[in-house]
Amino acid sequence: MTDSTLAEWQARLRASTASRTPVRIRGGGTKDFYGETPLGVVFDTGAYTGIVDYEPTELVITARAGTPLAEIEQAMASRGQMLAFEAPHFASGATLGGAIAAGLSGPRRPYAGAVRDVVLGVRMLDGRGDDLRFGGRVMKNVAGFDVARLMCGALGTLGLLTEISIKCLPLPRCEATRAFELTVDEAISRVNEWGRQPLPVSATCFVGGRLWVRLSGAEPAVQAAVSRIGGDAVVAGETFWPSIRDHTHAFFAEVAGGGAALWRLSVKSTTPHADLGAEQLIEWGGALRWLCASPRTDVARLRAWAREHGGHATLFRAADKAIGVFDPLPAPLLAIHKRLKAEFDPHRILNPGRMYAAF
Repeated sequence: MTDSTLAEWQARLRASTASRTPVRIRGGGTKDFYGETPLGVVFDTGAYTGIVDYEPTELVITARAGTPLAEIEQAMASRGQMLAFEAPHFASGATLGGAIAAGLSGPRRPYAGAVRDVVLGVRMLDGRGDDLRFGGRVMKNVAGFDVARLMCGALGTLGLLTEISIKCLPLPRCEATRAFELTVDEAISRVNEWGRQPLPVSATCFVGGRLWVRLSGAEPAVQAAVSRIGGDAVVAGETFWPSIRDHTHAFFAEVAGGGAALWRLSVKSTTPHADLGAEQLIEWGGALRWLCASPRTDVARLRAWAREHGGHATLFRAADKAIGVFDPLPAPLLAIHKRLKAEFDPHRILNPGRMYAAF
């Protein structure tokens, strides 16, 4: 970050703190729909772009928060590497800072790690306008509380990200997608069975009576796995998985048109299928259940079912968020969140209420 840009942003945050004016941090705006309704004066970080440092031999890339994901992915692909968590874009213009702040991962997440697993360090401005650094640009850099990973999924409520260092993974030499006609119960059982075996599975998705499985790795390993699990060859795998990652698949069409609410239910992978009143799309080896719900859906039942199976239910996308986007936090956990907010943003100017009204 140039000194002038840093000084300008610090001055703006300090002025907002002095006047108690909330700011709404925004990069590409592709995830404005996620979380509670954004509040405050827009603080646009999208113009602050550029890869600061990229060491392919060290498997580390550092870039400014406004850098488009597409630019980062292209640079890494040219060196045979990738973002392990398969970051969702949802629309053109998605930025690295937005991906880290949202904390969302794509189809590869159970097999290659989540966002927080690849973040090595961050540079950020807190609610006081102070320029802070946490972590670093090497694999082993953390001593004490891992603040860099704390920024993953915080939705900008703790700080304005300016620079992020992340771990890279080599691109697989070979990939193949197989499809199976199965019932939902058979699909859940099958993917959990494969999960216990040394197979190079890198994504699974069950939708519309069909199970899709992606295999990634060295060509001999992928071919051996294909022979082992069977199924039908899929030539459209290169377009299918991005459609699941970015919610352009036909399953999500009703939500995109505003006619339904999209729920994201995170549960144990072995959780049996339950009729929750609407069609489901199941990812992550059974651990992620997407539900396109109507306004008549019993929300209390959805959240109770998710809790019963060791997880939680999130109102991922909806026109009306009056029922609350995220599960209510237990009192001890809420207290921790409040203390973190007070430490990083004592006057609550950064994305207030984006996660919970209490902070």
